[in-house]
Amino acid sequence: MTNPCMRILFVHQSFPGQYRHVLRALAKEGGHQIVGLGIHPLTEPIPDGVTYVRYTLSRGTGKDTHSWASETETKVIRGEACAKAAHHLVQQGFYPDLICAHPGWGEALFLKDVWPAAKVLSYQEFYYRARGFDYDFDSELQGPLDWQACAKLRMKNANNLLMLELSDWSVTPTLFQRSSFPLCFQDRISVIHDGIDTQLAAPDPAPQPCRLPGGVIVSPGELIVTFVNRRIEPYRGCLTFIRSIPAIQRLCPTVKIVVVGGHEGVSYGQEPPVANWRDICLAQIRGHYDESSIHFVGNLDYQSFLSLLKLSTCHVYLTYPFVLSWSLLEAMSVGLPIVGSSTAPVQEVIRDGENGMLVDFFSPDQLAHAVAEILSDREKAIALGRAARETILANYSLERCVPQQLQLMQLVAGGVF
Repeated sequence: MTNPCMRILFVHQSFPGQYRHVLRALAKEGGHQIVGLGIHPLTEPIPDGVTYVRYTLSRGTGKDTHSWASETETKVIRGEACAKAAHHLVQQGFYPDLICAHPGWGEALFLKDVWPAAKVLSYQEFYYRARGFDYDFDSELQGPLDWQACAKLRMKNANNLLMLELSDWSVTPTLFQRSSFPLCFQDRISVIHDGIDTQLAAPDPAPQPCRLPGGVIVSPGELIVTFVNRRIEPYRGCLTFIRSIPAIQRLCPTVKIVVVGGHEGVSYGQEPPVANWRDICLAQIRGHYDESSIHFVGNLDYQSFLSLLKLSTCHVYLTYPFVLSWSLLEAMSVGLPIVGSSTAPVQEVIRDGENGMLVDFFSPDQLAHAVAEILSDREKAIALGRAARETILANYSLERCVPQQLQLMQLVAGGVF
């Protein structure tokens, strides 16, 4: 267990972010002084006794900044603003033993200068590489790399490198994510997932019908295929999935397809050349699919998302070699049979034919036939779903991951590393 007298600062632009489960566990233990530091207002309740401090920006990125350096400047501006708020905490007498920081937006860059004695545990998500990961994965959309594009991507790692150097230790959710970092840092990065709430994301033997945005109703007994992303975009396989729809409908005429995610803009990768990626993809299959049985419902609140998963028959998850989405693990925790892409992040979790099915990321035909197999073979679907949930219970549950997170925090704060 953690030291009952620990003073802990959590830094995340959307606090509590990935720290929500650890924060609740620490608050339940009691005895800790816990402060959160971020820029956005709270969007969820935080435990009693936790103090949240917001910082504000005094300026924006310069208009004449070199385009390759603009992201670095933005993070320096964030880091400066966050450090000013941290200095104000010093003036109030707060000296953390441990700083747990998500470095993605530059907020934690200068906190070691404010509190030199504090230990820093960084939550590292991904290190950008021009080759061998996501950036050169999709030849149809990405094309050959030129040196300027590679140079710009290299500059995105400036903040990552600074944070790796100043951190006493780091943590990342998956082995694949750790593999993206330079070898010289990998042995100072622990792999511990944030954890999945397997009691909330659990099978429901008697699910109730669910009404989704647009008046769509999904009910028990229907053949339902779900595809979920924050935004419908190529990084998460929207082209392959939507291209597979005519074949899925041909093989399974009664299927209802529900696509969750926003369709404006992107979370990752390039912006669409026109309109949005959803409309671009649908234009490619126009006249070859039944529009009445595919439903784009936008983003859902968490409860509606879980209700939909509990009614789904088959869940599809595709991704470039990039950060793994929580939605895959939550779908597995619900006990859904998964058809996933045979890309490294997914292969870390799914073993083909044991706890899911894997297909070529770029093959709509393989995807359609795998989905059809699950929809038509109920015995296989149930077996895959049960094995999927067992995988989550064994490796990704809160009961497994949160104690590991707390132990790591204790070790870092105690100067073991």
